Amino acid sequence: MSKSANPLLAFVFFLHFSLLISTSHPFPLPLWPLPTHVSYPNPISIPISPSFHILTPNLHPGRHLLSAINRYTNLILSEHFIPFVPPSIPLSPSSPLLSLSLSIRHPSSPLLPSTNESYTLSISSTSGLASVSADTPWGAIRGLETFSQLAWGNPPVIAANIFIADQPIFEHRGLMLDTSRSYFPVRDLKRLIGAMAANKMNVFHWHITDAQSFPIELPSEPELAEKGAYGPEMRYSVEDVRDLVEFALDHGVRIVPEIDSPGHAGSWAGAHPDIITCANMFWLPDGPDNWSTRLASEPGTGQLNPLHPKTYRVLHHIFSDLASLFPDPFLHAGADEIAPSCWSTDPTIRSYLAAGKTLSSLLSTFINSSHPLITSLNRTAIYWEDVLLNAEVHVPGSLLPPSTTILQTWNNGPNNTKLIVSAGYRAIVSSSDFYYLDCGHGDFPGNDSSGGVSWCGPFKTWQMIYDYDILDGIEEEEEARLVLGGEVALWTEQADGEVLDGRVWPRAAAMAEALWSGNRDETGRKRYAEATDRLNAWRERMVWRGIKAEPIQPLWCRKNPGMCNLVK
Repeated sequence: MSKSANPLLAFVFFLHFSLLISTSHPFPLPLWPLPTHVSYPNPISIPISPSFHILTPNLHPGRHLLSAINRYTNLILSEHFIPFVPPSIPLSPSSPLLSLSLSIRHPSSPLLPSTNESYTLSISSTSGLASVSADTPWGAIRGLETFSQLAWGNPPVIAANIFIADQPIFEHRGLMLDTSRSYFPVRDLKRLIGAMAANKMNVFHWHITDAQSFPIELPSEPELAEKGAYGPEMRYSVEDVRDLVEFALDHGVRIVPEIDSPGHAGSWAGAHPDIITCANMFWLPDGPDNWSTRLASEPGTGQLNPLHPKTYRVLHHIFSDLASLFPDPFLHAGADEIAPSCWSTDPTIRSYLAAGKTLSSLLSTFINSSHPLITSLNRTAIYWEDVLLNAEVHVPGSLLPPSTTILQTWNNGPNNTKLIVSAGYRAIVSSSDFYYLDCGHGDFPGNDSSGGVSWCGPFKTWQMIYDYDILDGIEEEEEARLVLGGEVALWTEQADGEVLDGRVWPRAAAMAEALWSGNRDETGRKRYAEATDRLNAWRERMVWRGIKAEPIQPLWCRKNPGMCNLVK
C-alpha cells in the first residue's frame, strides 16, 4: 500500500474537521476519485475572478509543476463546464476567488514509485483565497486536479468553505496499452495519459512490442523498427518517445516501457531472423483441438532463442536504449505465454532437450542471462506472473531476487496474487477476471465455427472493476504491503485509436477510485449507488474535456437520481 500516508495530517484533520461523506449525505459535487477526507459542512459556492491565478510563494516550480500550473489555470478559467444537472449549491455574495497558493515541502522531489502524492486543499469564501499544500509537486498536481473538479459554470463558480485532505491507498494505479497489435498515434497516447491524470492514475504501462509489430525506433537497433513496424508512418521516433515522457511527467504520470520477450518476439525476425524460432509460421498447425502443439497463443509466431549468443547482445542494446529513453526505475521484460512447440522447431533446441534438458531450464538460461542486463542499468525488472507460476515452463525463484523483481498477475484472480506475495515478491494486479478491458468483444481469428467467443469473457463492466478488492485473500500485513497496486489492461487485437476512449473510459476510472480512496463508504459498505451518480457526472465532464467516454446510464437516470437503482 501507499508509502505516502501522513498519520499526523490525518490526526489533525480528524481533530478539527468533520467528515461529510456518507450514504445518507452524499457529497454534492461529482469528484472522481472521491477524496479520502472532506469537510464541507455548509455547501456554498463563490465566483472565480476573471483574473484568477495560481501563486507559488517562496517556491521556484520545476518545469513539470510549472506546466501543470499553466494547464490548470487555463482549465479553471476556460472550461466553463455546464453539468446536465447543476449542483444545488447556493451562490454566496462573497468576493470572488482571486488566487490559489501552492505550498510544497519538497519541490525537487522526483516522480518515483513511492512518491508521496498526498495533499490538502482549502477554499475560503471570506478571504477569496485557496491553498493546496503537499509534500511533493506530484501531490500538488493531484490537488490541482481536485480543485478543477470543484469548479463549474459560465461564468465559473467554485465550492467554498471546503477542506480536503487526500492521499492514495495504493501507490501503483496504472493502465496498460498494447501498441503492437494496433498502432496508436502519439496524439492518442497523450489524450489517454491526460485522462489518466484527471483520474489520478500515475503509471502508463506501455506494452510497446509484441509478435505483431516492433514500432519503436531504437538507436542501437534501428532495423527492428525498420523491418518490424507496420510501416514508416507507424513508428515511434526517439523524439516522439522523449516528448511523450515529458508530457506524462507534466501530468504526474510515469511511463513504464515493456519489450516482451522471449515469447511474443516474432516482429524481431525481419531484423534478426537467426535468433527467432518458428517465425512467421501458422500458429495452430494441428488445429484448435490440439492446443498443446500451438506455436503461439494467438496468430503471430516467434520466440527468442535462449541458446543463441547474439540474443543477449541484441537484448543488451534494447535495454540500454530503453534506459536512456525512459527514466523510470521499472522496466517490464514480459516473459509470458511461452509456447513449447515454438522452441522445439529449432534444431539446436531439440538437441538441447534431447540431452536431458527441459523447457524450464531453457527459460532459466534466458532469465539468468537477461535479468542481470536489466539490473545492471539500475532498473527493477517486471515480469508477467508466468515466469514463476506457469505449470509448463517456469524458472526457480532463486533466479528472480525479490529485491530486483516485481511480478504482474493476470490469471486466477486473487489466488495468483496470494502466491506471488507469499513468495516475497511485490505484485501488480491485472487480473483478467476483472481488469482486462478487451474482454467480451468476441474473438478475432477467421473461419471460427465456435462463434468467436472471447476467451476472457464476459465484458468487464465498470461495476465489476469497481467491486474488485485487490487484497482479497491477503490477511497478513507484510504480504498486503507487497501489493503495489493494479493496472487495467487493453490488448488491442480489436481496438485502435478510433475506439480507444470508449474501450477505456469510464471503466478505467472505476479502478482509479478503488485504488485511490477505496470502493467502500466510512461504514465499510460498497458505495455502488453513490458511485454510480458520481461516475455518471464524471463521465459527462470527461466528455466535456474531449474524452469520448461511454455512457453508463441513460440521461433520464441523471435527471432522476436514485430512480434507476435496484434498491430504493
